[in-house]
Amino acid sequence: MPVPGPGYSITVRLESPPSVSAAGDLTTVVGGAGGVLTAFDIVDSTADAILVDITVNVLSSDHAEDVTAALDSLPDVHVRKVSDRTFLVHLGGKLEVTPKVSLRNRDDLSRAYTPGVARVCQAIAKNPEDARRLTIKRNTVAVVTDGSAVLGLGNIGPAAALPVMEGKAALFKKFAGVDAWPVCLDTQDTEEIIRVVQVLAPVYAGINLEDIAAPRCFEIESRLREMLDIPVFHDDQHGTAICVTAALRNALRVVDKKMTDCRIVVSGAGAAGSAIMRLLLRQDPADIVAVDIDGIVHPARENKDDNLRWLADNTNKHRMAGTLHDALVGADVFIGVSAPNLFGAEQVATMADNAIVFALANPDPEIDPVDAHQHAAVVATGRSDYPNQINNVLAFPGVFRGLLDAHAKDIDEPMMLAAAEAIADVVGDRLNPSYIVPSVFDTAVAPAVADAVKAAAQKQAAQKRGD
Repeated sequence: MPVPGPGYSITVRLESPPSVSAAGDLTTVVGGAGGVLTAFDIVDSTADAILVDITVNVLSSDHAEDVTAALDSLPDVHVRKVSDRTFLVHLGGKLEVTPKVSLRNRDDLSRAYTPGVARVCQAIAKNPEDARRLTIKRNTVAVVTDGSAVLGLGNIGPAAALPVMEGKAALFKKFAGVDAWPVCLDTQDTEEIIRVVQVLAPVYAGINLEDIAAPRCFEIESRLREMLDIPVFHDDQHGTAICVTAALRNALRVVDKKMTDCRIVVSGAGAAGSAIMRLLLRQDPADIVAVDIDGIVHPARENKDDNLRWLADNTNKHRMAGTLHDALVGADVFIGVSAPNLFGAEQVATMADNAIVFALANPDPEIDPVDAHQHAAVVATGRSDYPNQINNVLAFPGVFRGLLDAHAKDIDEPMMLAAAEAIADVVGDRLNPSYIVPSVFDTAVAPAVADAVKAAAQKQAAQKRGD
C-alpha cells in the first residue's frame, strides 16, 4: 500500500476551542483520515480559541481534501487556510543569481564593469580559451530541454518542464558546486534545438540534455557532440546508464556472479534503456535481450528505427522472439526503464537462481518490489521509499564536476564507466542486498565521481596529444 510522503504535504491552519483534549482530538482525526502528522504548532492563543498549524503528509490532492474536511467537521473547529508545502517551495522559482564580487563603490564598478572589463574582453578575443578562466563559462552548465519527455509526465512543453529543470540546477549546485541554468526551448524541431544550443554554447562549459523524447534525442546529442568543443551529456540516457551499471556491479557481488556469465533482460528500448545496454555491452555480459512495447527486439522484427536496428544487431545472441515474460525465463538480471505493472512474482520465479531485479519505472515500477522480493535476491527501484534507490543524482553532479575540472571537450564511455565504478566503490564493505548503491545524500559520492571522471578525461586528452 502507498504511504503518505513529503511529496504531498499540506499545512492546515485552523481555529479550535482551547480545551485540554483539543490536540488529541485533532491528531486523532488526522490519523483516522489516513494522514501522517509531521508537525503541530500553536500559532496564537486567546481565552476563547487557539490558532493551530497542522502539517500532514498525504497521498494525493484528493486525500488532502479528505483530511481537511475531517478536521473541519469537528465541533467548533474552523479551517482557515490550507497550504500545499510543495507549491510553497516553488513560489518565485528555486534559483537566483548572486554576484561573486562586491560592488561597494566606484573602484569596484570600474574593475567589474566599465572601463576595466574592456581589457578582459580584449584578452578573450585574442585567446578564446581564456573564457574558461575569466568568465562564468568555467563552472556553468546548460540544462536544456524541450519538455517533450518529462519523467512520469510526458510531453508537457517547456514552461511546465521549467520546475524540473530548476530542481536539476539546484542539485548540480548542492552536490557538486556547479552553476547550472535551465534552458527550456519552445520548439520540438530537431534542427531548431541543435541550432539554438549551438549558438548558446559559448556561455557554457557543458550541455546537459534533459527530458527530450526518443528517438529525436539520439540525433540531437550525436550532432551536438560533433559540432561543439564542450561535453554534451544526455542525462536520461547516460546518467541512468552510469547509475544502473554501478548498482549492477555491486548486486553481482552480492549474489557472487560474474557479468560475463549473466543474461540480462532490459525492458525499455528508448533513451535510458538503449544507453544502459550500450554501456553494459562494454563489460561483455553473456547476453542482453532488449524488450519494448512490441516484444523482444530481434533482427527479423519489422518497423525498427535506427536505434532498434542497432540493438537488434548487437544484442540477443540467440535471436529470441516473444514477450517480456518469455525473455525472463532463465534470466539472471532484469532491468526495467519502461512502464508499470508488467509482470509479477510468478515471472520472477522463472528467472535464474539469485535473480536481480531493477524495476526503475517511476512512480510505479514494472513489478511491485514486495512481489519481486519473493524470489529475487536483490531488488532495486527508482523510488525513495524502498531500499536501493537508483537515482541519477548519484552521477550527473560529479560527472560534470570532473568534466569541468578537467576542461574536457567531450565525454566518452570510458569516463562513464569510471563514474560507475566510483559510485559502486563508495559502498565499500557496507554492501548487502539492501544496500548496493550509496545514499543520494552521501557526501562522498560526488567528489569520488568527479575525481574518477577527471582522471579519465585527462587520460583521454593525453592520448589525443600523443603523450
